Amino acid sequence: MVAALGDALLGADKFPAVKADVEALIDAEVSDKKGASGLALKGGYAAVKKVGPGIVPGAVEGLLPEFVEKLQPFWVEYAGNGSFADFLVARGEVVADALLGVTDERIAGTSKAGVKKVYDSLRPSAKKHVVEALPRLGDLIQKHAG
Repeated sequence: MVAALGDALLGADKFPAVKADVEALIDAEVSDKKGASGLALKGGYAAVKKVGPGIVPGAVEGLLPEFVEKLQPFWVEYAGNGSFADFLVARGEVVADALLGVTDERIAGTSKAGVKKVYDSLRPSAKKHVVEALPRLGDLIQKHAG
């Protein structure tokens, strides 16, 4: 039986390393972006970090349990066969929609107008960026849970 992702990624013994790896993944994905949309994403990311240096680490900590919950059905279907990164990439649109549903819900309830404004400006291209991040995300999950 495949272990629950929550148990594998969110336990007290694993969570700090997983959180650090997720933060590094975000930084790497943003850094790798090119072109006009990449510039916009980098600018938005820098703005969020300027508004509050703890926003990204706090968001990762706060959102990770919900992301893990959304990824659980994919992990169960994957069942350890091959690369989880490849599995996610093959289902990119569906996985991205599941993950963005979490952030869309959260941002709708935020009282931070600056953060909401930046998110709203970046949201139209977010699905593409999430799909592009799936290889790294799949590798990260497999590293910690596989």
